[in-house]
Amino acid sequence: MAVHLVTLGCARNEVDSEELAGRLADGGFRLVDDPADADAVMVNTCGFIESAKKDSVDTLLAAADLKTDGRAKAVVAVGCMAERYGQELAKSLPEADAVLGFDDYDRIADKLNGILHGEQHVSHVPTDRRTLLPISPVERRGARVATPGVHTAPDLPEGLAPASGPRTARRRLGSGPSAPLKMAAGCDRRCAFCAIPRFRGAYVSRTPDEIVAEAHWLTTQGVREVFLVSENSSSYGKDLGDIRLLEKLLAGLSEIDELDWIRVSYLQPAETRPGLVEAMTSTPKVVPYFDLSFQHASAAVLRRMRRFGDPDSFLALIDSIRERAPQAGIRSNVIVGFPGETERDVATLADFLTAARLDAIGVFGYSDEEETEAAGMDGKIDSDAIEERRAEIADLADELIAQRAEERIGERARVLIESEEDGRLVGRAEHQGPEVDGVVRLEPAGDLRGIARGDIIDVMITGSEGVDLFAARPRVADGRRR
Repeated sequence: MAVHLVTLGCARNEVDSEELAGRLADGGFRLVDDPADADAVMVNTCGFIESAKKDSVDTLLAAADLKTDGRAKAVVAVGCMAERYGQELAKSLPEADAVLGFDDYDRIADKLNGILHGEQHVSHVPTDRRTLLPISPVERRGARVATPGVHTAPDLPEGLAPASGPRTARRRLGSGPSAPLKMAAGCDRRCAFCAIPRFRGAYVSRTPDEIVAEAHWLTTQGVREVFLVSENSSSYGKDLGDIRLLEKLLAGLSEIDELDWIRVSYLQPAETRPGLVEAMTSTPKVVPYFDLSFQHASAAVLRRMRRFGDPDSFLALIDSIRERAPQAGIRSNVIVGFPGETERDVATLADFLTAARLDAIGVFGYSDEEETEAAGMDGKIDSDAIEERRAEIADLADELIAQRAEERIGERARVLIESEEDGRLVGRAEHQGPEVDGVVRLEPAGDLRGIARGDIIDVMITGSEGVDLFAARPRVADGRRR
């Protein structure tokens, strides 16, 4: 039987899809790239915000069309939206043959085989997955709770990750030189706008040995950059009894000879301690890249969000990073229109973004999410006003990141080559995260003979267009390119 996997949402979902792919392959399924060649289409859904949920439903409906127009016999929903809504999604979307939750992942091949042979799957009733683990982080290691990306299996065939040490079911679905690597799952924070902890569960760190072993395996698959992902990377290690374990993990990953770049994502500003900044700017192979989740800058709005900070503390953190690494990349996301936000709060956010000189900024308009504290707050803002504020800040963000990119003209940079487009080699510099932070386009490929996908080369930044950069290889004294 052949199965096609569709992945929606974030890099964490990419890792989960590769875990599902590993388990399906171990169970005898053949993975195919074209859904028209599949007996089953499995959609790894996103359930974060309303637009993501709509994309998930639309993708499931499109996949269902293959049951009449193609070979497919079954369409199955997995992932965050499936876990979050369970029976409710199954009832409202009969086009999907099954809705599977995280507890089904260990037996995903058996589940899918049964569905293809006509068995009726009874979808789960969603629960608050935070209640499945002890409140105390250090007591969680012995609990056996399904946590995507943190599963281990003792005996997997050759070709599944990793080759030695704790074995995590994983089969790569892509072939690029960069790959996400899950370091933890779940979240203990109680941000008023976010439902993720409810369906992803409490915070659980993988051990350094597991992560290093999987990174070793990824390098055998052509990976040169690992992108450490979790819901909150700055909390890594607290359930293992060492809140500074991330610094030690980075040092361990840096010792992998075949690995060139290590990138960390999803840092909480209030938890980004000086020692972590020092480690991220001084450990060999760790690129100077800081994905800081500011969400807003007004202290009043942040308090209502159940978060911490203000413009002064955020700018001080940014200054501390740039003092150690002047060319560091810093990105963030912000939410406008949160209940109780005033025009003055929006102005505070705009002033902060102007002063911060971030390399990439994601701007989102607030929307109510079920089972969150913010959904029941007073001070709700009209949807038209939210969109006006979002557009205002988004326009400002576009202007600011274009200015920041222009400031980089004349800098030397290292670029990881990922593709070729319209005769130009395209890659990313150290300050650019995968997919969301822009790219570097090099001069025509004819001037870059011998350079291939996966190579890391030195360049000079020569121009910019929005967040994207243009570059050329620098010349040495005799005029030849390096």
